[in-house]
Amino acid sequence: MADAIKVESLVKRFNGFTAVNRISFSVKRGELFGLLGPNGAGKTTTINMLSTLIRPTSGKAYIDGFDISKNKNEVRNSIGMVFQEPALDGKLTGRENLYFHAMIYGLKKEERVARINEVLRLVELEDKGNFLVEKYSGGMKRRLEIARGLIHKPRVLFLDEPTLGLDTQTRRHIWDYIKRLNRDSGVTVILTTHYMEEADFLCDRIAIIDHGKIVALDTPKKLKDVLGGDVVRLEIDGGKSEKLAKKLKELKWVRTIRTYNGFVAVTTSHGEKRIPELIELGQQMKLKIKSVNLRKPSLEDVFLHFTGRVIREQEGSPIDMYKAVMRARGR
Repeated sequence: MADAIKVESLVKRFNGFTAVNRISFSVKRGELFGLLGPNGAGKTTTINMLSTLIRPTSGKAYIDGFDISKNKNEVRNSIGMVFQEPALDGKLTGRENLYFHAMIYGLKKEERVARINEVLRLVELEDKGNFLVEKYSGGMKRRLEIARGLIHKPRVLFLDEPTLGLDTQTRRHIWDYIKRLNRDSGVTVILTTHYMEEADFLCDRIAIIDHGKIVALDTPKKLKDVLGGDVVRLEIDGGKSEKLAKKLKELKWVRTIRTYNGFVAVTTSHGEKRIPELIELGQQMKLKIKSVNLRKPSLEDVFLHFTGRVIREQEGSPIDMYKAVMRARGR
């Protein structure tokens, strides 16, 4: 069976600024696939190219077998889209929002009503369908947007930062809805996120993207297995983490070392047995260790391993970054 999505050396430049840099990946039919990375990494730009909203600079991509550059109408009929920013009319009811969207996609009247009932049940909003959307909570609005994206029975659903701005409890509810719709409807889902735990919980496979490039791609488990062992994190006072890291490179039982923001993250087997040795070494070097933490590898550790830093949550979009560069150049 052909892949639902196939991307080959896709590039997007904005007047010289490279937002997406020769990325390649494929998504199986029925898979829940994630693009994980910080804001400004190129995730949304990738989604916008795949959904035909913007043209690639170079490279190719296929959605359900259709070329995104040559078969735009066929691609658009094959996909559903949930944007980062809300795109609902608050002065209409939930049903009216869905009805309008169904009309745009050319669903016949009888089919519209039946399909609206189906998607409202799927996201558990059937009893709220006649309420004005302005009365909805943030989580209800997100679920309605997901329902709208599914109204025309797309084979691929794009979710761009689906839980951005939601509280922790609502976010977990949305995760459950996404998992269930992927399982029950069989729709292929590709989502973007900068939340590590979201990608870990939801995705069958994850592509870690940073500065427009895919730096790693695999299942969450296999990505974490790359590190091996446990992660011992030490917080060093006085900005001397690099000094400790340099000394740790001499120890055979240390597998990987990363430093960031005053921390040293050490990957090793049997981490609990190595903590006393690490503390003793710090004392010998007259370093002040403010805290010690032991845990299994997380996707944050994986991101740190491949990029050399923790994920950045407060960066702008690629276009915003490009505009900032142009301002700095006086253009």
